[in-house]
Amino acid sequence: MGFAIEGFDLSEFVRATLAEDLGVGLPGGGHDVTSESVIPADARFSGVMDSRDAIVVAGLPIAVAFFRSLQGDMDIELLVEDGDRVPAGTDLMRLSGNARAMLTAERSALNTVQHLSGIATMARQYVDAMDSQTCVLLDTRKTIPGLRHLEKYATRQGGAQNHRMGLWDAAMIKDNHVAVAGDVGTAVRRARDAGVPRIICEVDRIDQIEPALAAGADHLLLDNMDPATLRAAVALVAGRVPTEASGGINLDTIAAKAATGVNYVSVGRLTQSAPAADIGLDFKPL
Repeated sequence: MGFAIEGFDLSEFVRATLAEDLGVGLPGGGHDVTSESVIPADARFSGVMDSRDAIVVAGLPIAVAFFRSLQGDMDIELLVEDGDRVPAGTDLMRLSGNARAMLTAERSALNTVQHLSGIATMARQYVDAMDSQTCVLLDTRKTIPGLRHLEKYATRQGGAQNHRMGLWDAAMIKDNHVAVAGDVGTAVRRARDAGVPRIICEVDRIDQIEPALAAGADHLLLDNMDPATLRAAVALVAGRVPTEASGGINLDTIAAKAATGVNYVSVGRLTQSAPAADIGLDFKPL
């Protein structure tokens, strides 16, 4: 299929997820007792995965990988693509093959598509509510452990961009770092002296901006500022580095904050609390 996410091992994710569901390594585990006891080994099903909600789709190639891991030649047709915005009632995928394989993979495939499509859909809602041609929506590191690459993939499908992927790809100096360092300028200088190539610094007061910039911050995160304070901060920065509004942002407040002139708005709830999309998969015997 050519599906790949940098840093994400699809085959290992599928293997580990199915192993968890099948109870591999546990006493009596390693198989789907319901399907094996109820469904003949040679039975065949056809099925349709469809959305009961209006959604932005994400995760279909991963669902395909679940099914194909149990039956390599399963007949699968994708009817839409990840990133597509579809109305309620849209068929997403048709498939046919061995009934036991389809039933065993069903929940893992659906859980993934429901979760990722929920994230993509919320990201698109925030992009739409922001209603800006210049401000970009960012996600955060508030992800479920083990699912970061997938969840950040889903935010991209919804129209957001990724913030840091982890602790390794940029310094993010926040209030706790500043508390230990003593002040914003000292914290930024220490990161700069250590050779960190990209330094993001959180400020929650206007008077922290100049010390952070003088010490070498590359990006300012303007935390929990109201629109008037954000406008003043953007004017003071005057384009020297990118600015980002963060904290207390929801669908009702994002447009006002984006309109202040910041380059970015970051929203943790995209990955932290997006509801699962209502997606079903109905089978019938062949």
